[in-house]
Amino acid sequence: MRKFLVTGAAGFIGMHVAQALLARGDEVVGIDNLNDYYSPQLKQDRLTHLQQQAGAEHWRFEQMDVADNAALQALFARERFDGVVHLAAQAGVRYSLTNPHAYAQSNLVGFVNILEACRHHATAHLVYASSSSVYGGNVKMPFAETDAVDHPVSLYAATKKANELMAHTYSHLYGLPTTGLRFFTVYGPWGRPDMAPMLFTRAILAGEPIKVFNHGQMKRDFTYIDDIVRGVVATLDRPPVTDPDFNRAEPSAAGSWAPYKVFNIGRSEPVPLLDFIGTLEQALGVTAQKDLQPMAPGDVAATYADVSALANWTGHQPQVDLSEGVGRFVDWYRSYHA
Repeated sequence: MRKFLVTGAAGFIGMHVAQALLARGDEVVGIDNLNDYYSPQLKQDRLTHLQQQAGAEHWRFEQMDVADNAALQALFARERFDGVVHLAAQAGVRYSLTNPHAYAQSNLVGFVNILEACRHHATAHLVYASSSSVYGGNVKMPFAETDAVDHPVSLYAATKKANELMAHTYSHLYGLPTTGLRFFTVYGPWGRPDMAPMLFTRAILAGEPIKVFNHGQMKRDFTYIDDIVRGVVATLDRPPVTDPDFNRAEPSAAGSWAPYKVFNIGRSEPVPLLDFIGTLEQALGVTAQKDLQPMAPGDVAATYADVSALANWTGHQPQVDLSEGVGRFVDWYRSYHA
């Protein structure tokens, strides 16, 4: 049995990752600060769901903020983790426009605390959440890890790019194996209420109009949560290694001479936003009222992941198509809000 730390364990992806690790027999310690960025009750319900799962006797949760360095260092010294899945972060592009300091504290201070804890306690592998938002103003599709990501269009994106740079530094200086995962529009049961699937579903069932930004001229690489989790776990099980043949004269942004990797993790199938809404309408059996809005500040018109690098490294391939994934999400939504 191996022991893993999952930060942000009361979050959407964190809960599902912890559940998958428990299901295969690992020991999992979860931490989360349970902040009120969105409903703390939903976070508590996720934790209750985790506790009820098979194998939950190997599950422990502590309320903790990754920005609290003393508490984090004490946890690492006590537990001696085999690996860390770092998902705790201040999420959301639009929120970063009005609350920038929350991103600096959680995504920058919190991340260096995690790196320091992994360094000083000989953690074998750190897998952490980056984001498709790092591609910023790029228009070449699909997005590939070898593309330059030097033009972020939100502070949230800038902090995620900073995480990748910080991780590389620790991989180089201290030999800490790190893998960053650039998530592409994750959806599914227990999802975040500030994301489009939850916002749209609540409004449609309430007979309220939904805000459709950029007048619907958006595309997103919607990725079902189970496919995300399989990719995270597969990556966790294969730490990067040093590469003495790395070409420093023509360096690739996706790798390094150090034990460092960055991967896209998405479905690689961009869906027009209006098509996604249509799939949701079909699953709900209700037609949406659409309030067409201009593009929101910090947003991008399209995301599209090239996932070949992750497939080559782990063999991971997405399996759940949009219709099936939306159907599962709607079934959960109706059950949870019954």
